[in-house]
Amino acid sequence: MRTLYHQPLDPFCRKIRLILGEKALEATLIPENPAERRHDFLAINPAGEIPVLLEDGTIAICGHGAITEYLDEMRPEPMLIGRHPRERAEARRLAAWFDEKFYREVTRNILDEKLVKRLSKTGQPDSSAIRAGLANIRTHLDYITYLMDRRSWLAGERFSIADIAAAAHLSCVDYCGDVPWENYSAVKDWYVRIKSRPSFRSILADSLPGAPPPRHYADLDF
Repeated sequence: MRTLYHQPLDPFCRKIRLILGEKALEATLIPENPAERRHDFLAINPAGEIPVLLEDGTIAICGHGAITEYLDEMRPEPMLIGRHPRERAEARRLAAWFDEKFYREVTRNILDEKLVKRLSKTGQPDSSAIRAGLANIRTHLDYITYLMDRRSWLAGERFSIADIAAAAHLSCVDYCGDVPWENYSAVKDWYVRIKSRPSFRSILADSLPGAPPPRHYADLDF
């Protein structure tokens, strides 16, 4: 039995959901709000953070980085981190780019301010942070365009954890309707390929009560 403690619009949880889907591994999804500091959840992960993957009800793997490495070693095919040292280095570099730089400059500024604060009733959106996120995303989309002009996938010729991390973050921003796809055709074409993968179906089915996604969000031909 495999259980994933997650939040539907957390990009790091989405990353793990996509990896599970790519590797055809089933898991029961349990929504967990870290802010509640539930005693039972803290007993599983004292850090009180998501995602957490629980194997057989006893073994907890905590944090998206550790879970990613665990799943790629436990189920080697398809290999998502890379088969050779240079492939792995580039895939890890780009995954970190999106999990750290993109998250800090874009995801947090848009998703947290526009949706998380409203749904959790933890304050008013910071308009300056939103403006910064909307400006910053263009730099990242330019970089994806640069990579896609030279490669089949972000890290090289194989679909990898780099594509998964990038798509996880972009899907959260797209849920808010704030990805300027019309100005970035190469990025859109790349995202359509990922969006069409079976592993992405559950991501496209996400819809939060009181905050549904825009109509194009689940459309494969948007």
